[in-house]
Amino acid sequence: MKSIAIMLTMHLIILSLLLFLKLSSTSAFDTVNQGSSLSVDEPKDIIVSQNGMFCAGFYAVGENAYSFAIWFSEPNHQTKNLTLVWMANREQPVNGKGSKLHLLHNGNLILRDTDAFHVWSTNTVTLSSVHLILLNTGNLVLQGNGVTLWQSFDFPTDTLLPQQVFNRHSKLICSRSETNKSSGFYTLYFDNDNILRILYDGPEVSSIFWPDPWLTDWDAKRAGYNNSKVAVLDTLGNFSSSDDFNFMTSDYGDAMMQRRLRLDPDGNLRTYSRKQSGQNWYTSWQAKSRPCRIHGVCGVNSLCSYYSNSVKCACLPGYKMKNPQDWAYGCEPEFTLSCNKTASRFLIITNVELYGYDYGILTNYTLEQCKDLCLQLCNCKGIQFTYVKDGTGIPGTYSCYPKMQLRNAFRIPYFNADLHLKLPVNSTYTYTESMDDKYKLVCSSNLKTVTLATSYTKFREGRYIRFLLWFVGGMGGLEILCIFVMWFFFVRKKQKTSRTATRVYDMVGFRKFSYSELKRATKSFSQEIGRGAGGIVYKGVLLDQRIIAVKRVKEANQGEEEFLAEVSSIGRLNHMNLIELYGYCVERKHQMLVYEYLENGSLAEHIKSSRLDWGKRFEIALGTAKGLAYIHEECLEWILHCDVKPHNILLDSNYQPKVADFGLSKSRNRNDPKFSSFSKIRGTRGYMAPEWILNHSITSKVDVYSYGIVVLEMITGKSATKDVDVGNGQEKLGLVMWLREKRNESISWVKEIMDPNIEEGCDENEVETLAEVALQCVEEEKDKRPTMSHVVEVLQKISRENDNQESTSS
Repeated sequence: MKSIAIMLTMHLIILSLLLFLKLSSTSAFDTVNQGSSLSVDEPKDIIVSQNGMFCAGFYAVGENAYSFAIWFSEPNHQTKNLTLVWMANREQPVNGKGSKLHLLHNGNLILRDTDAFHVWSTNTVTLSSVHLILLNTGNLVLQGNGVTLWQSFDFPTDTLLPQQVFNRHSKLICSRSETNKSSGFYTLYFDNDNILRILYDGPEVSSIFWPDPWLTDWDAKRAGYNNSKVAVLDTLGNFSSSDDFNFMTSDYGDAMMQRRLRLDPDGNLRTYSRKQSGQNWYTSWQAKSRPCRIHGVCGVNSLCSYYSNSVKCACLPGYKMKNPQDWAYGCEPEFTLSCNKTASRFLIITNVELYGYDYGILTNYTLEQCKDLCLQLCNCKGIQFTYVKDGTGIPGTYSCYPKMQLRNAFRIPYFNADLHLKLPVNSTYTYTESMDDKYKLVCSSNLKTVTLATSYTKFREGRYIRFLLWFVGGMGGLEILCIFVMWFFFVRKKQKTSRTATRVYDMVGFRKFSYSELKRATKSFSQEIGRGAGGIVYKGVLLDQRIIAVKRVKEANQGEEEFLAEVSSIGRLNHMNLIELYGYCVERKHQMLVYEYLENGSLAEHIKSSRLDWGKRFEIALGTAKGLAYIHEECLEWILHCDVKPHNILLDSNYQPKVADFGLSKSRNRNDPKFSSFSKIRGTRGYMAPEWILNHSITSKVDVYSYGIVVLEMITGKSATKDVDVGNGQEKLGLVMWLREKRNESISWVKEIMDPNIEEGCDENEVETLAEVALQCVEEEKDKRPTMSHVVEVLQKISRENDNQESTSS
């Protein structure tokens, strides 16, 4: 204890000495008085809020280019890439020598460049005494006799802070890139219909993309019948807008969090959070979960796809980048199209969605009719040919969209539309899914920094200042050493116990529930609705009357590992055929996941029931394939499920499937198609691919194998975990081997394998095709198995052909 007391005394002495040095070497303050100024030549000329959270001063936005800005404080004020929240002169930086911010005696706040040119001003005039103060909220306020003459909250740039009111006069305009702070192409504002919208205003065209433009206000859950036009993010993490748009951040309820709502350079609106200065920001909410749906993200004549944690852009065949440094300008053709119908051909790129710039929407068109119309139009660049199914059992229709411009194009493996690109007939352009390496740069590339013409000689430090800097640095290092020793002895144990909760807390993007709240919702966990290796699932009802399913993760058998895997996996997913996660609970020894509740339980409960007719079973097979294709190939972080089985496929009120239980999932590096980091065999006996037993490399084909087994179970009504009795005194066979023998030995093998519950009302050709696909999925060699996106394409083709036959017969 004596040694600890000595260390504490030493620590206080060091802090006092550093405080003295700090006060003697800096003039940071929270108020600028009338007649005073801040100089770009003096790094110490900054304004600091009383709580120390915000700073205001000159910020370098390029080489010899500065803006007067507000930013979140960091432990070291000289840290580069500070988090800016407001800028006065984002479009016209000032020189790095001689520029000043003046608070004049007449009450006007002006920013002057080196040549005394007025770059920016508040345009305020008053006879009373005024002062400039940086409030604890991050609001820079010019006050005179208690009256606010001007405030930065009224003129946001790209960021909204908690308690900052966004109104009819406000706009958030994104930066051009992360390094170029000038205005970009995306704007958040209240439109004339009183709806909060994001506008893409690009180099050539403009369009609104959020909320989704094809939705009515009612479908988008917006209400335009108001006249207030006001929105605000509160300190707890709740955003409320007068058009009925509301959301809560993943860390809602914690008033101690630092938060900011920012319109990012890629056009996405995101809320960022962190616990305190010095920590990394994490995304606690975002408007668009699929970045490729943001208009203009890749420019004209390009194709957007997902790459790592961002998107990548590629020029369409026959096109080249217009500006190699910036995808916003898109691509330009390397060819010239003729108006002669016979001088053009079409190149098909499957599963491509484009938005806007149609000659018209033509329904019940054949592909040949659609192509012929495009050939007649000199300015037609291609066609989108789409199959539309209304989901009511009525056969779908084909729609033709002749495109006058090729914009907002992105590829989804399961989308029922193809792009037929119009090219010269004698051209040799082709399309492959692999992108050229030269196009793999991030779509919102960093533009060059701004360099002003005026140059100055470097400032030479004196010997005294150099000695003072070295002395302060040495004392600071000694202080850090003392703090580390104290932390090691007194704090380490406490931090270790809370490490798991913090890790979960930072990685997710939804609500955190308390244990008492979930205990009350589930009536003390009294109604069990399922259980598995990862834990028990209970039914509950929240205060807002939402019915939920609460999975209580087991404390043993690596329960924590499965919990973290499931939270991190599902938190990044957004698909109609994947289970929706409402939130989580991590409190002391309790770890729980809160899901949406699905009325019809799991597929395992109905797989041998007559309630699942053939139509429902086929839709379950198709929907499950879509969900797996999404996690394998479309979402930003590829994921293997590793435990696909009927118990983990849940059914909603319409028997639409949702893949659930990601407790054994594994994230996948997009650049590495194989896995080498599995520490144990994962899955359930009967559904596990041979690679797990043979210790071969693990790829997405393990999920394909499990999917094939599930489909075979739905067709036959037999279990994969039990051998099939073949009769005639023969030994029992496994499900896959029994099916293969039936297919090889009997012409009418489809009738012999079908579940008696589904014999009526099904098409044998459809059953046979689905069975063949499933048998391909369960091939012993993984390279012979199809991808899930290929399975989706085959099943959709079957569905379209059957709908066409029904339409013709009727």
